[in-house]
Amino acid sequence: MSDNQPSSGASGTDLLGIDNALFPVGDLDEAVGFYERAGFPVAYRLDEAGLAILKAGAETPGVLLRVEDGIGRRPPSWPASRLWLEVGDARAKARALGEAGIPALTEPFSTATGWTVEITDPWGNVVGFTDYSKRPELARS
Repeated sequence: MSDNQPSSGASGTDLLGIDNALFPVGDLDEAVGFYERAGFPVAYRLDEAGLAILKAGAETPGVLLRVEDGIGRRPPSWPASRLWLEVGDARAKARALGEAGIPALTEPFSTATGWTVEITDPWGNVVGFTDYSKRPELARS
């Protein structure tokens, strides 16, 4: 077994979990402010490198914001990648986002497991907040 292989017996090529979701942004201060209003606490910030890592619940993986030269404000395109995060009540989250000045892309919509609301940051990155109100047995405890 090489030093890079996990001791669980898994192959070195097996997927072990999410490390971080990376979002390109045009301005770190503005991006951090936006995501803090959306409920993401800052875990780590390295301004000289144009990076900030935001917490997404109690898990280690988070959202990594990285300043990219030349990226401007843009609306999301429909086929944009989306990161959905679990919340206890997506419709309540939509109200809280609105109160924080962050409009939803659409009204909360029904899914097979519950409700979801999506937002976009100024650079077109889409984040959804989804609940398991229709399938509580699948929800995190």
